[in-house]
Amino acid sequence: MQLIDIGVNLTHASFARHPEEVLERAYRAGVCQLVLTGTSLAGSAESLAMCRRLDESGQRLFCTAGVHPHDARDWNTASAGELRGLLDEAEVRAVGECGLDFNRDFSPRPAQEKALEAQLALAAELRLPVFLHEREADQRLREILRDYRDHLPAAVVHCFTADRRALFGYLDLDLHIGITGWICDERRGTHLYPLVREIPRGRLMLESDAPYLLPRTLRPRPKYNEPAFLTEVLHEVARHRGESPEQLAEHTTACARAFFALPAIDPGAGS
Repeated sequence: MQLIDIGVNLTHASFARHPEEVLERAYRAGVCQLVLTGTSLAGSAESLAMCRRLDESGQRLFCTAGVHPHDARDWNTASAGELRGLLDEAEVRAVGECGLDFNRDFSPRPAQEKALEAQLALAAELRLPVFLHEREADQRLREILRDYRDHLPAAVVHCFTADRRALFGYLDLDLHIGITGWICDERRGTHLYPLVREIPRGRLMLESDAPYLLPRTLRPRPKYNEPAFLTEVLHEVARHRGESPEQLAEHTTACARAFFALPAIDPGAGS
């Protein structure tokens, strides 16, 4: 059984001492490929460097490049050129993490929208998929996306945590949906139980968002989340979709591989 983690923050400080060991645990758990999330220009460059340093095979580690809405206030005229350079690299498979966050508003909303639209325009020009962030902004995100959607090959709303209205709005735009360990959280994730049944095959992908969103179903509970724990998300989503873990792994892995244009993994490839 193979899994693809479409969103892992491997450059986070909690992984700094032994990223090789984190990856080895993921591979042993069946997570055969990982997409490292870029959330700033510097962080995206770091993710790219990590892919090259930790994956000699060129088959296992890939990344995104973009500017998160929290950092949108730093977007300027030079940012698009710098991002374009990163997007030209073979390991970079999507634009993002970009989007809107009206929950924390760490950047002014007009700045968030400006940075998002600039990144969507780049994705449309370069024919790259988009890795989207959204918190309490689904209506405005959909409004902006409508102007670009016909020109984008694909887009995924990563770490979906919203409601039924938002989900069907995204599906109406033919977007993909990423599900994380949020669904394993009995305090705030139970509303996702019926919703994951509504996501069609070919539109659903799984992600750890490690080191964040540790699945609370784990016992004993570790301090940080790791991509190896994606199997917990797999089992929880499978349970609520009425599928076996093997069935879910098969179609979500195929979906992620197609979305990010990842190579078929050679089981004998080195880490």
